[in-house]
Amino acid sequence: DQGIDREPLLGLYADTRSEVTKALDLVLDHAGPMSVLGNPRCKRFSLLVKDCKVKTVNIAAAEDDPAGDERPEVSMVEKMIADLQAKKDEL
Repeated sequence: DQGIDREPLLGLYADTRSEVTKALDLVLDHAGPMSVLGNPRCKRFSLLVKDCKVKTVNIAAAEDDPAGDERPEVSMVEKMIADLQAKKDEL
């Protein structure tokens, strides 16, 4: 317990059986990354969710970069802050 009297601003969740990954269609199973990683993983992404409604989806993967290694900033905190500012009236 961090002693916060309100809802947390950020939630992190484990998806050990890839159930959410599959439901969101974010399975990283491209042959290139799989040759290094071994088994399927989750693509690099971030979601902005409010009241169980997805407001923004940011996926770092691209056709020429299936692992999202070249443009990880698409799913990083700075992009999410920009998304929050852009949607502040909806939140």
